[in-house]
Amino acid sequence: MMDVVELFAGVGGFRVGLEEADRELFRVVWSNQWEPATKAQPASHIYTLRFGAENHSNMDIAKVPTQDIPDHDMLVGGFPCQDYSVASTLNRSGGIQGKKGVLWWEIHRILAEKPNPPRYVFLENVDRLLKSPARQRGRDFAIMLASLADLGYIVEWRVINAADYGMPQRRRRTFILAYHQDTHLHQEVSALENPADWILEQGIIANAFPVEGSTESVRTFEIEGTLETITQEFNANHPARAPFHNSGVIIGRCVYTIDSTPQYDGPYETLGNKILLNGAVPPNYYIPEEELDKWNYLKGAKKEKRVNKTNGFEYHYNEGAMIFPDPLDKPSRTIITGEGGPSPSRFKHVIKTADGRLRRLTPLELERLNMFPDNHTAGASDSQRAFFMGNALVVGIIEKISRELSRRIR
Repeated sequence: MMDVVELFAGVGGFRVGLEEADRELFRVVWSNQWEPATKAQPASHIYTLRFGAENHSNMDIAKVPTQDIPDHDMLVGGFPCQDYSVASTLNRSGGIQGKKGVLWWEIHRILAEKPNPPRYVFLENVDRLLKSPARQRGRDFAIMLASLADLGYIVEWRVINAADYGMPQRRRRTFILAYHQDTHLHQEVSALENPADWILEQGIIANAFPVEGSTESVRTFEIEGTLETITQEFNANHPARAPFHNSGVIIGRCVYTIDSTPQYDGPYETLGNKILLNGAVPPNYYIPEEELDKWNYLKGAKKEKRVNKTNGFEYHYNEGAMIFPDPLDKPSRTIITGEGGPSPSRFKHVIKTADGRLRRLTPLELERLNMFPDNHTAGASDSQRAFFMGNALVVGIIEKISRELSRRIR
């Protein structure tokens, strides 16, 4: 049995994927979900409805003492994408301090303070993590990788678009797996003559999501200096060029990174595979004829003059057209947090039904596009359920990586 702590749990996407992969191996012993912008805490409410309130924390993780978090074998979480820079060194404790409110440093704090740190770390973030911030591309990811390496972890990563592997949504995210120095996976990677073999063939992610690429094109470099130095100096001379490619591994402070191409020859799911029959859709999801002009304008191409309401500055605004309605024979576009509600929007999904009417997607359909069980978020309002899915990950990716991890560590 592997004890798991789930941070930034949302409505439990990591947990669903882990349990689908190997319910006998992965056991969530503690979870935390807290949203600072609301008193109601609807995501935490859904989490407890599905998994129970025992060992679930609904408070600011920064206020949870490390000793109150149970010892665990694996820490998982989809943490928010923020500025991860280091504010100062805490000399008296030998630790580091990130910018206030940046949740990466809560992960770091738990890993650093646990007497028996978790052997595995499994994280998810947006794909732009590898290129942020814009003025110093790659710095934030370099800070994360260096801090994990300094804590004794080897780390591999991959940017994965779920649709490239047959899943029903085009959603690109960065997935990060770390192996502590007391694991055999750490020893396997350390023993390789060419770490690019792990990235392309032998690694957990490579086996779960095959890719191709040339080992000759691997880029290698050291992340040097203290975390404060990285904050100030990493890639400062070449801010427009991101040093991290879409796949890689860091061993010690040495980075091996490569641009890989997905390899998949299985079946593909589409938006049309996930929609409900017309009779199952509430009437308020259909777009009234009198609002079609608004939808067509927002979805259409624009080339017009606009005026800034703050300073009166006049400027030219150009925008390309979107496919409208959304095609049913392809994976869906990425779900956004503003998917809910009836108001016209450029980014909400709209499909044409068999009888020719246009409608928005229901919460259940959005769940299916993220590969959650049907009605996983039932118990919240429809707008909240759409927001949850805009924040969620594609469960199928977690399941496949976890299934491969289970196979390799059992």
